[in-house]
Amino acid sequence: MAKIEIYDKPMCCSTGICGPEVDPILPRFAADLDWLKAQGHQVERSNLAQQPAAFAGNASVREVLAAEGVDSLPLIVVDGTIVSRANYPSRDQLEALANGTASASTTKANPLGVVGQAGGCCGDTGCC
Repeated sequence: MAKIEIYDKPMCCSTGICGPEVDPILPRFAADLDWLKAQGHQVERSNLAQQPAAFAGNASVREVLAAEGVDSLPLIVVDGTIVSRANYPSRDQLEALANGTASASTTKANPLGVVGQAGGCCGDTGCC
């Protein structure tokens, strides 16, 4: 089973499911991560606002942040390799990434079919 690490933008809570303007993608993504855990995958999720040490402790994540900034978040890392950035993959895409069966199109910076996000848990105004 895969180790899946998610490096989220700064949000007011660990899941982003809080505040006055919840991005509808975030509850779906949280449910998809729970589903992956139930499949036996190891899932770790870090929020830049709450777990900055996780970001600092991963050289690949530090490099992407230095080069592209927080707009590259979320970063999805599977078994030590960044496989997705700037979008939350769908459940099917997460499953393919976790199982190593994702096509090249789902591992690019802007994966095909991946829905975007709008400013995190509190909209574009920042955290609550």
